[in-house]
Amino acid sequence: MKLAIVGGGSTYTPELIDGFARLRDTLPLEEIRLVDPDEHRLALVAGMSQRMLEHAGHPAKVIGTTDLVAGVAGADAVLIQLRVGGQDARHADETWPHQAGCIGQETTGPGGLAKALRTVPVVLRIADVVRAHAKPDAWIVDFTNPVGIVTRALLEAGHRAVGLCNVAIGFQRRFASLFDVDHDRVRLGHVGLNHLTWERSVVIDGADRLPGLLEHRLGELAGEVHLAPALIAQLGVVPSYYLRYYYAHDEVLREQLHEPTRAEAVRAIERELLELYADPAQHEKPAALEGRGGAFYSEAAIELLAAMRDGASRSRVVNLRNDGVLPFLPDDHVIEVPAVFRDGGFVADPVAPLPDDIRGLISGVAGYERLALDAAVHGGRDRVLRAMRAHPLVLQHDRAEQLTDLLMAENAPFLEWAR
Repeated sequence: MKLAIVGGGSTYTPELIDGFARLRDTLPLEEIRLVDPDEHRLALVAGMSQRMLEHAGHPAKVIGTTDLVAGVAGADAVLIQLRVGGQDARHADETWPHQAGCIGQETTGPGGLAKALRTVPVVLRIADVVRAHAKPDAWIVDFTNPVGIVTRALLEAGHRAVGLCNVAIGFQRRFASLFDVDHDRVRLGHVGLNHLTWERSVVIDGADRLPGLLEHRLGELAGEVHLAPALIAQLGVVPSYYLRYYYAHDEVLREQLHEPTRAEAVRAIERELLELYADPAQHEKPAALEGRGGAFYSEAAIELLAAMRDGASRSRVVNLRNDGVLPFLPDDHVIEVPAVFRDGGFVADPVAPLPDDIRGLISGVAGYERLALDAAVHGGRDRVLRAMRAHPLVLQHDRAEQLTDLLMAENAPFLEWAR
């Protein structure tokens, strides 16, 4: 298998490479092409990646290139992991919303809208190159945030694409650890939109163990997602960490106003990692990479690619078209649920009806996402304002006006229609 990774100069790429080396029997690879416009970072990451594979005795060859066409030509699959604007843009997303009393976050709220506007046009251009030069049956696996919006953009443009997030696999591994079982025995009742999901069941060998967890380990679960035990007890499910931006918005905002941004922390980690990657004696994944984020990303990507190659029947959590799974959303919306790869495509597992409060929040965010994609594809301040106002964390018109002006001022270099 030949795999192309667009955004391969990311300091996180060696995490993927480590997974490829460890799980070589699950996903045999012949060639890995890293595509990135930053020649310096690309050279360091590609060199580190090749040393890691050689040290592990893996036969795959790593090729680094700044040429997108050359990078995706003949690829069996293309993984896209971009951050348009880098950590500087992320730092902005995490700070300018504070001026209007909103949280700053790169995928949720006003910052998430800014990231979508920057990212969707770039990913669509990349996807057109993939369609023209990769193998005809090649899939695009999108790990680029906001995953739900980006994946829907790809699907709406007719690309063979699926979205991937590491939240579900993180929960699966954590629950497997709690019950001291192999993670393959854990099945999650994972449902929602990307970065807006809940775990409704934790099934091990046919038995749902979530009720027992909520009864006996409620405080521990609540602590891990930084939410009130009483909230989780009332919901009867485990929300992802990203629900904290909704359920505890004001608390998060107070914290953000007095703490460094995540972008600042990641910048420091990246500097350390690039220094390590430059060392020709370094051939193992650095411990510092654990602070970079994206835990279990490599396992999630490998399991998904292997399932697509082999047609395995086991469900995996992905971002895909709704097609009636959540009947209160349009069929063409993108949801995040378990699905199997069957007959060349993904088929979602059935989902039991959702309670009113969860269904309502999903509906509200889905409405925002549809407006956000419209703004990202067609541009225009009016479209941005409509999307901004529709987000459940904004709603007020005057606040939406202020946030829209802030967004456009901060992102003018990335918005072709606003120049």
